[in-house]
Amino acid sequence: MKRFNNFQHNKKLEISFDCYSHCEYSTKLINRFSKKKMMQKTLLSCLFVLSWFEHLPSSFAKKTIFATLGEPWPMPLQLSLSSITFNLSPETFGFNHDRNNCDILQEAFQRYYNIIFYGTIETPSQEVLQNYQLRGEGDKQQINTLMVTMTNCPDYPSNTSNEEYMLTVQEETSHLEAESIWGVLRGLETFSQLIYTGEDERQTINKTNIVDRPRFPYRGLLLDTSRHFIEVSTLLKNLDAMAYSKLNVLHFHLVDNPSFPYQSHTFPELSSQGAYSQNHVYSQDDIDRIVEYARMRGIRVIPEFDTPGHTQSWIAIKDLLTPCYADDKPNGLFGPVDPSVESNYAFLNKLYIEIKSKFPDGHIHLGGDEVKHDCWESNPNIVSFMESQGYGNNFTKLEGYYAERMTSIASKIGLGFLVWQEVVDSGAKVPKETIAIVWKDADGGYVDELAKVTAKGYRTILSSPWYLNRVKDPHTDPWKKYYKVDPQNFSGTKNQKNLVIGGEACMWGEYVDNTNVIPRTWPMASVIGERLWSAKNVRDPNAAASRLAEHQCRLIRRGLQAQSITGPGFCPQEWHNE
Repeated sequence: MKRFNNFQHNKKLEISFDCYSHCEYSTKLINRFSKKKMMQKTLLSCLFVLSWFEHLPSSFAKKTIFATLGEPWPMPLQLSLSSITFNLSPETFGFNHDRNNCDILQEAFQRYYNIIFYGTIETPSQEVLQNYQLRGEGDKQQINTLMVTMTNCPDYPSNTSNEEYMLTVQEETSHLEAESIWGVLRGLETFSQLIYTGEDERQTINKTNIVDRPRFPYRGLLLDTSRHFIEVSTLLKNLDAMAYSKLNVLHFHLVDNPSFPYQSHTFPELSSQGAYSQNHVYSQDDIDRIVEYARMRGIRVIPEFDTPGHTQSWIAIKDLLTPCYADDKPNGLFGPVDPSVESNYAFLNKLYIEIKSKFPDGHIHLGGDEVKHDCWESNPNIVSFMESQGYGNNFTKLEGYYAERMTSIASKIGLGFLVWQEVVDSGAKVPKETIAIVWKDADGGYVDELAKVTAKGYRTILSSPWYLNRVKDPHTDPWKKYYKVDPQNFSGTKNQKNLVIGGEACMWGEYVDNTNVIPRTWPMASVIGERLWSAKNVRDPNAAASRLAEHQCRLIRRGLQAQSITGPGFCPQEWHNE
């Protein structure tokens, strides 16, 4: 094992064990390192690995994936690795920069210094610092400085954030250049991922050149906090994991039928009556903390207040929900928001003004999905309103009427907005700046929906094939299916495909709570992170498997309980609860 470990440390190979007798990875290494000596070493290592595997059960050899070392996830747009390596020492390494007025940059320097040397985002304790040993000796060249150069430092990320960066790792002083702080953050993450523990037990990095930018501007994760409440500390860990995988939008599905955990200062009765308990509430300070934590990582926070359906927890607002009827009288049940009551729009206008003040991104998800018509159909006031509008018994038109009213309110307030695909499908005349999320027909029908929505001129986000909560058995390799999805793979014009601005992984909360949301989400969501960041031709899951295994180990080293999804293997530092 010692010799094999050295082989891994030296060159960080991606090894395919599905057909190990062919040693397919040698070609990859020869392409990366042109020196004859390296080619010879590759072939010798290949022969050694084959002889080593001859002594193991065939099932182990065929199924086990060994993690790479120092391979970034997601894969950068342009990556050039040299065989030359350098060391980094906590005693001599530091970040430098040309900006003194960017709080995001200063915090990022401290965070990544701790990640690189101590595997934690927090400042290590004195005990950890005292026990940290600068292991290994030698006169190998060191990198003492990462010089960061950037042009601007906006306060918050946005839908137009520039995340492009260039990274040059070289002797003594390395360079990270970007126009914006958001590109710097992505470059710092890549730099931290290039570092691995070398054969001399020291922090090691290869000479590297990278030019990188995302393929899609919207790379999201939906977390549902209504069906099960998720503690703030766990939400913050998810934000860390998002940054490690270059996801940049938290779709915060705050409220739904089961509970209303958002503590509104304008309408405090919503959470006092709608939350599971007052221990299951996000205070105003909690929201500020989440938004600020995300800002420091270049992550947008877009809250969803889904209406007119999924609103059973909004019962505190008088006349908001539709009374359901049976035998010509109310039966005590309530349905969706009542679109015929004018005061409901005044209420929602005030709520949206508050939401805009609490979430600086300036976007809100308005919902619009799964509106059940049976309660509307039973209510005589709704039926009368339908007749007055000339809708007959077409309740889809009533959905459209409500959507038009809500998008008009949001526009006047100055909010951007996202909706579920039903809003567009209903034929509602919503503004062209509306962003539609395609979520239905996970088995492939979403392809036609993408074509239909973009043909109407709406920007579109894809989520339907990436519902992580549906994964019951990671042993079926669902990540490979996720990895092969391309959001632009549908029949349409170039302009239509350009309207697809990204996608998002969704973790709904029916069977996911504070105890299991991290392992259920990670590193599965990282797979979608690479699909949305990396170039279109980076799509082979077999080539990605060992990098993904390394990324899982990376998440574990950084304190996240990320589950294995690539099969048998091990991490040098296994997860344990402190």
